[in-house]
Amino acid sequence: MKKVILLTLCALLSAQVLCAQTRKGRVEITGDVQVSELVKKHIEFNERMRTVPGYRVQIAALSGPNSRNQAFELKAKFKEEYPEFEVYIIFTEPNFRVKVGDFTNKLDAFVLMQRIKDRYPGTIVKENVYPIHPDMSNIIPETDADADL
Repeated sequence: MKKVILLTLCALLSAQVLCAQTRKGRVEITGDVQVSELVKKHIEFNERMRTVPGYRVQIAALSGPNSRNQAFELKAKFKEEYPEFEVYIIFTEPNFRVKVGDFTNKLDAFVLMQRIKDRYPGTIVKENVYPIHPDMSNIIPETDADADL
């Protein structure tokens, strides 16, 4: 008798599970319209502002009279000694900062800092955010499937 009840219960439960898996439902999420508009604006902003976090080596922070000329002279001197690196002058009132490189990881920036610290004392690694300028001309696909993209 117990076996018959147990088998009946198992049959009913398995039938219920099978029916539950074949049912199709619809999920509707309701919320404030302003929240969805804000999310859309956030996505649009991120698509326009294509940036990547990175690091640069700051070789000087200059202020005072003639600091602008000193910054440009330092940029020219550094570019002559190390032509493989980009040199940037950033003006944040009242300072002119001379920064070098576009590094995506901190270790590479530290390697450059160690290389130049004797000639440029006071160098430090600074976090930076710079825009992405993709150059697709030098990308080689890894597989034939990638070439179609």
